[in-house]
Parts: sequence; structure tokens; C-alpha cells
Amino acid sequence: MDKRILTIQDISCVGQCSLTVALPVISACGIETAILPSSVLSNHTAKGFSAWTFCDLTDEMPKILEQWKKDNITFDAFYTGYVSKPQIAIILDIIRATRNDDALVIVDPVMADNGLLYKGFDEDFPQHMLNLCNNADVVLPNITEAALMLDMPYIEKNHTKEYIEEMVTRLHQKGAKNVVLTGVSFNPDELGVACYDGQTISYYFNKRLDVSFHGTGDAYASAFTGALLRGKTLLEAASIAADFVVEAIKTTLKDGNHWYGVKFEQVLPYLINRL
Repeated sequence: MDKRILTIQDISCVGQCSLTVALPVISACGIETAILPSSVLSNHTAKGFSAWTFCDLTDEMPKILEQWKKDNITFDAFYTGYVSKPQIAIILDIIRATRNDDALVIVDPVMADNGLLYKGFDEDFPQHMLNLCNNADVVLPNITEAALMLDMPYIEKNHTKEYIEEMVTRLHQKGAKNVVLTGVSFNPDELGVACYDGQTISYYFNKRLDVSFHGTGDAYASAFTGALLRGKTLLEAASIAADFVVEAIKTTLKDGNHWYGVKFEQVLPYLINRL
């Protein structure tokens, strides 16, 4: 039976991130993808753009839910990205009201990187995001996000297995059924993920590429979500998503003028073939 997913996150109209990544990537995986924008920006907020416009859509979200309830619209899965503090309670209401039996909830707790919260988030925001993660079947934090939610020290690289395993086990104990931790590095030449299903911790690594592009986390989470909904295991989905992002970065590096995101569109055939 065909599946329908609802993804809830912002739209940056230009910049290859958030919903402009999630919609095409998950759709390419063969999954019907509905969207609920949390906000609309003219472009993303990373370096390169001079400024941006911003329209908050929090007030629209309950109205949209009421219309969906009237039309008996339901979903087989949910995937959340960048959202604000007031939206978390609304999102939980949406999930409760529109989920089908055995619906999958995937949370990418987009809020921080490189040891710091994104601008605009209060210091208590990680605990609100943790509440959303605690209701998830799968959470996809990076090292910074996990450290903030668990009040653990942030270690940039050269992690120990004890550090990583404490992170994933504690997130699981909080309520997340499965954890996929990104940005894991045991040596300077590799970068990867740790997957924990409540019983076994598995790892997958790629050769580290010493570059940074905006939107790679969104590309990863979207590819992971699509692969998981196509029946791949947790580790298989995590591995496919990692390889997809690496291929997107390599493709982007060929164009020195493409600074605002990764050319994921050009490697969608690669992702489809992997599925």
C-alpha cells in the first residue's frame, strides 16, 4: 500500500534546504509527500545572502489541522525539521489527530551546530525539542543537538565510543525508540553516524571531506526518511543517506560558484538506484 508522509519545517525559497530539499528527495523515493510549512523565508540565513525576509506561520497550523480533520486526512509518517518553540505542542496535536495506525514519527531536531544554538533560539529550547524527540520513533540529532538536549559537553571531533554510546543510549532512555546520531568521528579522516535501536549500536563512516555546505543535514534526513519508508533497515537507511550526501557534495565541488547549498538534484538518480 502506498504511504503518505507529512513533513513539517520551514521553506527557504532560495538556498536548497528545509522543505525545498525534503519534498523532492522524499518524493523521488516514491513516497507521497505532503508539507506543512512552519515559516517562509526569502532565502536561508547562512553566510552569503545580505539579509532575508521571514513570515511565521504558527497561527495557520491549527487552522490547517482543523480543515484536515474535517476531510479525514491522515498520514502514515511524519518528519519534522526546523520549527519554533510554540509550534512543538501544535505538532504533537497534529500527529495525534492525523496519524494512521503504526504511523512513523521521525524528528530531525534542527537547532544547533558546531557547539552553538542557532540564532533566535532561547537557551531552554533544547528541552522543548527533547519533548518532541521523546515522542519519536527515530531521532536524527547531530553531536551539538544531542549534547544540548542531554546537557552533556560538546566534543567537536575525535570522539570516544563511550561518549557516543552515552549519547545514543540516553536519548533512547528519554523516549526515542531509535537514534541516528550524525557527525560521529573516531579519527580525523572519517565522519559518520551511530545507529541505536535500543539493543545494538552500529556505525557507518565515509571519508571526511574538508568542506562545509548549507543544507547537507536536510538532505541527509530527507534521504534517510525516504529510504526508511521504502523498507530499509535503520542502518541501511542511515548508510544510503550518508552516501547520497557525499555524492551531492562531490558534485557541488565541481562548481566553484555554487556556495549556497549542495546540488542534490543531480544525484537523485544515485539515490533512486540505491533503493
